Amino acid sequence: MPEPASCQAGGGEQKVLHRKTVEQKMDDFQNPHAVNPNDNRYLEEAIGREVRRYREKLGLTISDLAKQSGLSAGMLSKIENGATSPSLASLQALSRALQIPFTALFRSFEEIRDATFVKAGQGLTIERRGTRAGHQYQLLGHSPHGPVMVEPYLITLTHETDVFPTFQHAGLEFLFMLEGNVVYRHGDKTYDMHPGDALFFDAEAPHGPDELRKLPARYLSIISYRRDE
Repeated sequence: MPEPASCQAGGGEQKVLHRKTVEQKMDDFQNPHAVNPNDNRYLEEAIGREVRRYREKLGLTISDLAKQSGLSAGMLSKIENGATSPSLASLQALSRALQIPFTALFRSFEEIRDATFVKAGQGLTIERRGTRAGHQYQLLGHSPHGPVMVEPYLITLTHETDVFPTFQHAGLEFLFMLEGNVVYRHGDKTYDMHPGDALFFDAEAPHGPDELRKLPARYLSIISYRRDE
């Protein structure tokens, strides 16, 4: 017996709602290959910061700079607040009025974008607090600029021990198991980690290896935190 029309419609609506829910969940993840729609906003804000900085350096008011550049005070205010995309003609007029090179207005947008390349086996071996013999920590890179610090480590455990270091620090941490088998503790929970397993957690809770079940063990540890923390 065919279903009543109302039931059929309801099923269609449920499918549409399910599709929208899936699409919304997918939107929560960043597409690393997509063009960032915020790039223009960042550029506008960067130009605005430079215009304001040079204007204040010369001791000019918005009205003063507006008169010297031929722009309206309202337009200049929008430019300084990153609320509009100034034309090339406007930027050229501002650079002349501020007596600076045209490219100086893009300086804060073109900040250094660093890259660190480390050859296999050449990571910087460091001693972390609580490090035991047979526990090697190799720093694979660093981020000297920007508001966020990222510290990628390759951790190698080669000796059994009954005493394990416990770490607790600001930020977030991501672990990816490469070799061996380690039971890892985070707070009051433990995770049995095998090659291919991953663990992502709030690093302010006590954490660290709890049991070494198969050695040698190797895993990546990536720590991120705000530079001012």
